[in-house]
Amino acid sequence: MRVAIAGAGLAGLSCAKYLTDAGHTPIVLESRDVLGGLVAAWQDSDGDWYETGLHVFFGAYPNMLQLLKELGIEDRLQWKKHTMIFNQPEKPGTYSRFDFPNLPAPWNGIVAILRNNDMLSWGEKIQLAKGLVPAMLRGQEYVESTDRYTFSQWLKQQGISEDIQQDIFIAASKSLNFINPDEISALVLLTALRHFLQKKDGSKMAFLDGSPTERLCQPLADYITARGGEIRLNAPLKEILLNEDKTVKGFVIRGLNGALDEVLTADVYVSAMPVDVLKIMLPEPWKQDGFFQKLEGLEGVPVINLQLWFDRKLTDIDQLLFSRSPLLSVYADMSNTCRGYANPDRSMLELVLAPAKDWIAKSEEEILQATLAELQKLFPSHFQQDNPAKLLKYHVVKTPRSVYKATPDRQKYRPSQITPISNFYLSGSYTMQPYLGSMEGAVLSGKLTAQAISTRSCHAGVCTEAHPVANLSQEQTQTPQPATNAAIA
Repeated sequence: MRVAIAGAGLAGLSCAKYLTDAGHTPIVLESRDVLGGLVAAWQDSDGDWYETGLHVFFGAYPNMLQLLKELGIEDRLQWKKHTMIFNQPEKPGTYSRFDFPNLPAPWNGIVAILRNNDMLSWGEKIQLAKGLVPAMLRGQEYVESTDRYTFSQWLKQQGISEDIQQDIFIAASKSLNFINPDEISALVLLTALRHFLQKKDGSKMAFLDGSPTERLCQPLADYITARGGEIRLNAPLKEILLNEDKTVKGFVIRGLNGALDEVLTADVYVSAMPVDVLKIMLPEPWKQDGFFQKLEGLEGVPVINLQLWFDRKLTDIDQLLFSRSPLLSVYADMSNTCRGYANPDRSMLELVLAPAKDWIAKSEEEILQATLAELQKLFPSHFQQDNPAKLLKYHVVKTPRSVYKATPDRQKYRPSQITPISNFYLSGSYTMQPYLGSMEGAVLSGKLTAQAISTRSCHAGVCTEAHPVANLSQEQTQTPQPATNAAIA
């Protein structure tokens, strides 16, 4: 079957990859001139890469890790020591670590918490254990039921103090969904904790050895085209044409630079666009359907990513860092963490500004100056001296609508990959799957979409003789159902 896919982010590309594995022919349409969607990256005039976000891979990402293995590029992940490092604002320039020992889960996490005496007193450790451990033991059904609360509300119910929230969970919340604990659903944090604490290496982190566009998305595109699929950049979707029965007749591709519009026809159609774009593109007849009306309950969260090059080394730490700053959420010196960006003499900091709702409309200069003010607190020895570190250049990448904003009660609005339209499917981390708005969620959603298409085509009597979409384990696909009616990426 020919399958037209709108969107060449991780969801669209993974969907196309698994469709080719099942013997189908995907045609992936991307409106921009670059692959990757929310993980896209660009090269500047100096040949340096700058990205849409700080993309970190976790041991608790089974579908992403399997995809890299299937592409033969798993060695491109640079695994870091199993630790979490937090800045200490009360002691500028110092760090507090949670080092995970070589023990089975969840004991390695428990020992990591018990060993840390910088951020948590023994009373706070006991308080944290009394709140979190029972939640972890009560199972996923309980975790799903917490979608009605913000994480701040849930912490208060467990008797966990405001100090612990400030010390640990503001940074965790902003790194997972770019918003604070008083906005984010408790489901998000508790789901992440379950994934991280139930596997020995669940919270272990890795960085790609270069840009996601070049080192991850391009191999996906090459895999797809080598098996008969097609990738078309600069091919923006203009309209979804319908038949009289409301099924899809074709995708209208907008002609650029004076070219005429083109109608692309296929057997099956997939939207792998962000939910905000999909809502705009929905044909009028579909907007009356309750399935599509629920999408109005979802919207993307704004995110700002900064990359700053300095004339000297600011840090030798080869790991993600949680800034505990009111403005910045997480950052890393990519000249240490990434072989493709390595530089022994200079730093290239990549930082995520969150929450970004009050900053997304501000100028790049305003954003830069506010960030530099925070860096003076994070690296006092390099900025508060007679010869301060010099900024060589910078890039600011604004994403007004990124992953869906996971506030309470969003689960009931998340759609399945299968729609009421027989030849139209959805893919994207906002669709229902257990990894919420993350790279893992995007990859899994694409795999689930490909599986649904192959299953339905088989039932329709058009099974291919090629390999079916890879079977998924319960761990990989167990999808939380909406209560009474997903980490960094």
